[in-house]
This record gives sequence, structure tokens and C-alpha cells, in this order.
Amino acid sequence: MEQFRIGDSKVLESRETVDGTMIRRRRESKDGHRFTTYERIELPPLTVSKRSGNKEIYDRDKLLLAVKRSVGKFFNSELEVEEVVNRATDILYSYNTDQITSKQIGEAVLDVLADVNEVAYVRFASVFREFKTLEDFENILKEQKSKKK
Repeated sequence: MEQFRIGDSKVLESRETVDGTMIRRRRESKDGHRFTTYERIELPPLTVSKRSGNKEIYDRDKLLLAVKRSVGKFFNSELEVEEVVNRATDILYSYNTDQITSKQIGEAVLDVLADVNEVAYVRFASVFREFKTLEDFENILKEQKSKKK
């Protein structure tokens, strides 16, 4: 795949993505090749406190990879997985703090999955909450059914 330098191109069209989180720019290089770039709004960094006590900077791409790996097969496209991560990230920033826990990240993903894909929700919950018994699965299914009523 050829790579183009953005500085050597001109913008043909700019528009905001449907969810309003990025700007999509259609560009053309000097030699006539067209390509698309996406610009994401840079948010202030969040510090994640891990279970081990370690701290690291929140990495949206790391979360995206984890969600794809764990429940990506339950979605029809990568865009749907991106939307799950975007919504979870929005939840994390809505806490209005620069420090979050890894548990809050998992719960934010679960909140989104509960709305968009019940099977993915149960699968993610089973790993995140470390289910050990069949009863753990039964309880989460009962919980989900009661929310739907």
C-alpha cells in the first residue's frame, strides 16, 4: 500500500462522522491519488489504576483490541466494535476525573454491551467478572431479563 504525506495533499471534502467524534477528510495527493484521513478530538489523558496497583495512561486502542478479541465475533463490523469503545470512552470521561480504575473501564464496556448485544454482554461479563460456576451465568441472565421488563 502506498503512503502519502498529508502535507503534499489537498483537502477535497471535510465532514464530521455521524457520532461527532471525528472529522473525515477526503484528500488528493499531487499525483492524483485520493485517500481519506480521520482526525479524532484529543481528550486529556486519563490515568488508570490497575488491580495490581500499577498505574498507566488510558489507551483507547488497547481497549479496542481487548473488546475485539473478546467479543468482536458477535458484531457484524469493526465499526460496531468502534462504537462500543467510543461509547465506553464517553462514559469514562463523563466521570469528570483524571483517574479511573480498570474496573470502571470494564463496567463502562458492560454498560454499553448491555444495550447493544446481549450475547456479547454475557461473554464479556463472564471474563471480566471471572465467572466460576454455571450459577454465575444464570444470575447474569436473570439480571438482564429483569432489566428488559
